[in-house]
Amino acid sequence: MNAALPPNDTPSNDTPTSDTPTSDTPSGSDPGQEGADSGDAGQHDPAGADHVSIEEVVAHNHALAYGLLAVFALALLFGGWGLWRVLAPKPADAHVQLQAQQRKANALEQRVATLGRSDQISREANRDLQGTLAERDEEIAGLRADVAFYERFVGSTAKRHGLNVHQLQLEQQDGQAWHFTATLTQNLNRGAVNTGKLTLTVEGSRDGKMQKLSWVQLRQEPDAPGVDYSFKYFQQVEGDILLPEGLQPIRVVAHLDPQRGAVQKQSFTWAETTAKTSVTQ
Repeated sequence: MNAALPPNDTPSNDTPTSDTPTSDTPSGSDPGQEGADSGDAGQHDPAGADHVSIEEVVAHNHALAYGLLAVFALALLFGGWGLWRVLAPKPADAHVQLQAQQRKANALEQRVATLGRSDQISREANRDLQGTLAERDEEIAGLRADVAFYERFVGSTAKRHGLNVHQLQLEQQDGQAWHFTATLTQNLNRGAVNTGKLTLTVEGSRDGKMQKLSWVQLRQEPDAPGVDYSFKYFQQVEGDILLPEGLQPIRVVAHLDPQRGAVQKQSFTWAETTAKTSVTQ
């Protein structure tokens, strides 16, 4: 039977140390009080644990929502980038693009020049057409007036008159030469043929003196014959005369010498014969 060891406050070196941590409870504290405190802490732990878990859940939900929003934003950005890559024009070589633009500019310039030339040609053609139409209208109006005149002249209601010069026109040629056109008419003897010769004389002033030039002087031919005519109702005869230099013509006298009947004379002023008028006047 072993003898009891005397109590020793100092632990022996041979005594194994315990792994259990020592309590930080100050010495002299009441174990009973510690037990009571431990009991109180055990009673409050469940409520504290519930409070912490709710906050963690809320924080976790917020983080999850932010994460989803970030993922959605990244998806939108990535989708927009991909769409831009698909639809955006492919970058071309700068030199090739410059040449293409230059060709396009040259084509546009050529088109503008062509359109301008076409517009000029159209304007000129339209101007020529308008002039031609105006000339045709004038010719048609003259022909209609001539037809109306001839109808009045040969119609049953036409005024009867014998052989006469209806109109005499003179047109200057080169130098002192003049070309004349005489319109001869008659409707007194219907169906009868009028035959004869036409001659002209010119009266004017020269060196302050009056002069009268005969047909021979105007033609500058010795024994110059007159202009022949032969018609039933009307006829135009033509010829040429030559005026001397320095002569100021005043009057022209037409002489009709028919084969049967007396000579007919009709006088016209120079201004009247040189005015451009229609034979229907």
